[in-house]
Amino acid sequence: MAFQQYLAEEVALDHADGLVARREALRRLALLGLGVPAASALLAACGGDGEPVSSTTTGAGEAATPPTPAVETEDITFPGPEGRTVQGAWAAAARPRGAVLVIHENRGLNDHIRSVAGRLAADGYSALAIDLLSAEGGTAALGGDAEAMAALSSAPPERFVADMRAGLDELERRAPDQKLGAIGFCFGGGMAWLLLASGEPRLAASAPFYGPLPEGADFSGSPNAAVLGVYAEQDDRVNATRDAATAALERAGLTHEIVTYQGAGHAFFNDTGPRYNQPAATQAYARVLDWFGQHLA
Repeated sequence: MAFQQYLAEEVALDHADGLVARREALRRLALLGLGVPAASALLAACGGDGEPVSSTTTGAGEAATPPTPAVETEDITFPGPEGRTVQGAWAAAARPRGAVLVIHENRGLNDHIRSVAGRLAADGYSALAIDLLSAEGGTAALGGDAEAMAALSSAPPERFVADMRAGLDELERRAPDQKLGAIGFCFGGGMAWLLLASGEPRLAASAPFYGPLPEGADFSGSPNAAVLGVYAEQDDRVNATRDAATAALERAGLTHEIVTYQGAGHAFFNDTGPRYNQPAATQAYARVLDWFGQHLA
C-alpha cells in the first residue's frame, strides 16, 4: 500500500468515525495534495455519518497506568544521512536486555510515543523513539497533526529508511553489545515493515502494529529478524494486507507470529486516543515483552 494513499485514507476514516469534522478533513486532505472533488469522493467512499466514535471497552479513551513507572525520556540529536541531524527521545534501561527503535504514528514524535520508549526502558529495553520529521525541523516545528501528516506524505520512503538506519546506529552507540529490535504503530508499523523490507540484518526482532505492508515486500534481506505482527479485528483496511505479510514472512523463512486482537480497532494501543482498547493494549504489550524477551534478551 502506498503510504500517501494510506495517510489520506486515515483522514477519511477519522471523519467517518466522527473524530474530525468534514471541513477539517477537507483541510487535512488538501495538505496531502487532494483537491476538493477528489477529497470529497474519498470521504464519501469511506462512508460514515460523522457521529462520534463509540467504545464498549473498559477504559477506552482513557490513559492506563503502566505496570511499572516509565523511564523519563531525554530529547537527543544524532548524526543522520547526508550530513543531516536526526532528532529523537532516548530512554536508557537500568539493566538493558536489548535496544529498541520506536517508530511513531502519522502524528510524528509526540508524548505518547515518548511514553512507549519510557515503558520499554522500564521493562529492560533501552529505547530510542525516532522523529522521522527531523528533516523538517522536527515534529514540534510543524505546528499540528495535520501538518505533520502532510510532511510525512510528501517525503520519500528512502529518506525514512536512511533515518531509521541512523537510529539503529545510534542504538548501537548508546547500547553497545545489545541485540536490536524495532516497534512501530500505524504509519510507524508500516515503517517497521519497510525497514525489514529494505534489508536490515542487524534487526533481531520487530513488532509492527497495524501497519500497511509496502507493495512487493521482500524480507529476505533481514534474515535475523523474528517478527511479531499485531493486528486489530476491526481494522479491515490494514487487515487487507495481513495475508500478504504472512506470505512474505514465510517466503523469507523468518520466525514470525501474527496476532489479531478481537474486538479492537485500528490504533487500539494509543492510550491518548478515542480508539484505545485497554484489555487489547495490555495483552499486546505483554506479548511484545515476551517476544523481545525471547529474541533480544
